[in-house]
Amino acid sequence: MITAAQMRAARALLGIDQKSLATLAGLSVPTIQRMEASDGNVRGVVESLIKVVKALEAAGIELIGENAQSLDGGRGVRLKTSSRTPPH
Repeated sequence: MITAAQMRAARALLGIDQKSLATLAGLSVPTIQRMEASDGNVRGVVESLIKVVKALEAAGIELIGENAQSLDGGRGVRLKTSSRTPPH
């Protein structure tokens, strides 16, 4: 599974916009927009989700699941808690 926040963060790390991700994944921009507008886990056609994950991984992104370890040692971003409200 991939969350909408992970998709947006992955794009930010790569420095690409939604159009670029759509091109990399072979999907339409509205499809990427709908995925990123999801609340929590991305909802959509399984084949489209797989295309996005494969495109991000091919571009160098490692998607880390909740409570999973990242063993490759690359740079990245991870939420400490499941809270979506940033501190003020």
